[in-house]
Amino acid sequence: MPIEKPEDFGTNPDGSTSNEFCSLCYKNGVFTEPDISMREMIEKVTLILMNSMNIPREQAESIAKDTIPHLNRWRKFGNEYL
Repeated sequence: MPIEKPEDFGTNPDGSTSNEFCSLCYKNGVFTEPDISMREMIEKVTLILMNSMNIPREQAESIAKDTIPHLNRWRKFGNEYL
């Protein structure tokens, strides 16, 4: 998710803004879906992109696969879950 407006940013345990994670994924210092796998996150983001940007599945999935593995939350896994 592009983090552009103040409400797009997640929040740290003390309520301050997280500069690293979005509001859909991170609230009050914890991930909103701590057990979601990278594959599940890619599928979730694919559906969000398809609906919000009105783009075909293949394009949305390509964007998700190119983006998610490089985010700090997922970087430690490399591409082993793709």
